[in-house]
Amino acid sequence: MKETRTLEYKSEVTNSFLKTVSAFSNFGTGKIMFGVADDGVVIGIDDPDQICLDIENKINDSISPKPDYSLSINRLNNVITLDVKEGRYKPYLYKGKAYRRSDTASVEVDQIELKRLTLEGNNLYFESLVNEDKDMTFEELEKSLIEKLGITEVNVDTLRTLGLYTKEGQLNNAASLLSDKNSFPGIDVARFGNSIDEILDRESFIHMSIITQYNKALNMYRRYYQYEQIKGVDRVLIEKVPEKAFREAVANALVHRTWDINANIRISMFEDRIEISSPGGLPSGISEDEYLHGNISTLRNPVLGNVFFRLHYIEMFGTGIKRIVDAYKDCQIKPRFDIKDNSITVTLPVLSATMSVTSDENKLLELLKGEMRYSSSEIAEKLNWSKDKAVRTLNALVDVGYVVKYGTGRGTRYSKQ
Repeated sequence: MKETRTLEYKSEVTNSFLKTVSAFSNFGTGKIMFGVADDGVVIGIDDPDQICLDIENKINDSISPKPDYSLSINRLNNVITLDVKEGRYKPYLYKGKAYRRSDTASVEVDQIELKRLTLEGNNLYFESLVNEDKDMTFEELEKSLIEKLGITEVNVDTLRTLGLYTKEGQLNNAASLLSDKNSFPGIDVARFGNSIDEILDRESFIHMSIITQYNKALNMYRRYYQYEQIKGVDRVLIEKVPEKAFREAVANALVHRTWDINANIRISMFEDRIEISSPGGLPSGISEDEYLHGNISTLRNPVLGNVFFRLHYIEMFGTGIKRIVDAYKDCQIKPRFDIKDNSITVTLPVLSATMSVTSDENKLLELLKGEMRYSSSEIAEKLNWSKDKAVRTLNALVDVGYVVKYGTGRGTRYSKQ
């Protein structure tokens, strides 16, 4: 077994493991195995009982607040396993610094991440913080609530019910994001020609209600990816990209993005696809598999999520990705989800797109049929290819959305879309 984001090997006990204890406590449960070399070879630890006491003392003396962990010894090989659970009282600091995992390394978080950890440790969200804007108006929100829910008017009680006030009675950041004018970023939409150097149309929807942003992006989508076709005596609406999929992708980008950085959601429109890229990776506590399979257990912006749920823009219980995939169930090319530490990009291909693969790519796709996930080394071995050829072919198929890549570094696995 190789090192992964949630597994680290240590041949001996040095203080460097304390950074990883901080990382696991802040961003997700993991384990450290002492007496195992970096390549996974077991070498054992001399006097493991005493070393366990040393590890415990180092953690208790160096990590603040005290993390949730346990130690165990494998008496057959003298390997010590340190299990660290994600804690509730973040941030967990080592020498005054918080850490996170980046692939198989533990690195210091930046100031924005540290502020997020502090909020999380106090059971707060950025959207729930006080906003100092005294001139908020909610005409767009009121219009949408009246239209969708039949509410006669939006008053203070309505805004309180939606969670737009703090406990102290002040409007919060969620309220500002839903107000008609605000200082937050928004959505940048660009329609390209034959290359990204050829911009045919571009609009930016910023400093306005996220409801307005959503509707304006939808209108631009309809301008370029829907048209009417006359069939007999009827006019039939033709969608080049499923509207259901576009709606879900944009709504999820607005609700799940990080709003504490000054960056726009980017919607790039091409002849053969739409790409929607939102700032911020996955919320803490959600794995890539959970995101892709709709098992979302937490929201980065629960107040905004609740409002969009009430307005029927999203499904509350993590069905957005499933709904996007379902819109393409009869298509050769499927939507693609590119998940990185600081962004998520959803690619929606046009419905008329067809597969075009080489003979080698077809062999690889045949191997990936079913539920199995393989590493590049396993693929190279099964197809009798070199590792370089396997990686090169996989990357080409990932780029066009035929293959899904899971994980990073040594833990990377691949499956058919």
